[in-house]
Amino acid sequence: VQLQAFGGGAVQAGGSLRLSCAASGRTFSRCTVGWFRQAPGKERDVVAVISRSGSSTYYVDSVQGRFTISRDNAKNTAYLQMNSLKPEDTAVYYCAAVQTILTDLRISEHDYNYWGQGTLVTVSS
Repeated sequence: VQLQAFGGGAVQAGGSLRLSCAASGRTFSRCTVGWFRQAPGKERDVVAVISRSGSSTYYVDSVQGRFTISRDNAKNTAYLQMNSLKPEDTAVYYCAAVQTILTDLRISEHDYNYWGQGTLVTVSS
């Protein structure tokens, strides 16, 4: 699976962005997909995760209620809708995928073996 993340940009606090993660290959529908982010000088952390079918999701507390992860397996694409953005959301955002079973969710970056190149999100106050 090859992944390409895009949709980042510069936005003011309170604004919205939608990130997309386009996948190639036939196994995307058998993959759990996660969005991660890495702020300057910090480690890469999980943001949101979605199961193969989309029936299960996980969000880190800091984005709960503001971000929504979704996927369209017919289009081999996952999304991260980000609303009410804050300056502390500024980071490079990565999508990642790993083949799993059923509703399995993985929140550790070490569990993922496919990664996109990252897209920069900058939120100004």
